[in-house]
Amino acid sequence: MKAVYESPRMMVQPFVPDEYVAACGDSGVVYKFKCDAGGGVYGSVYEETNGIPGLQTGRRGDTELAGYSNGLLGESGFYACNKTHEADSSNVFVDGYYCAKGDTHNPVSVIVWKEPRGGWWPDNIHCTTNLDQDSWETAKS
Repeated sequence: MKAVYESPRMMVQPFVPDEYVAACGDSGVVYKFKCDAGGGVYGSVYEETNGIPGLQTGRRGDTELAGYSNGLLGESGFYACNKTHEADSSNVFVDGYYCAKGDTHNPVSVIVWKEPRGGWWPDNIHCTTNLDQDSWETAKS
């Protein structure tokens, strides 16, 4: 029996990942949500701080986040920008309440995003009425 020479062969399989793999410096998830609380009506935004369901104001009540009075109608300074924002999951999200024209008798539950501005400037406040954060569109950062 005579030996037959065959040239070496290399089999290459392309790598196709079946899961997302984070790269160095990847910080996680980016949430996309619409700032829609109040639908264009100025109002006040309160952060849920006392752990009791529903808005309670006054002593030991919930903390007002955006209460810049415009001096004319007695309304406070939050106004929904109606834009879709992208916020890193490491940013601050809190439960809160939106009160149209400062009327605390009919608060609307919201999720508040405190958009970091840096320096001595206070964070920008954005609120969404979509309370199901799991339903928000997401992307990897």
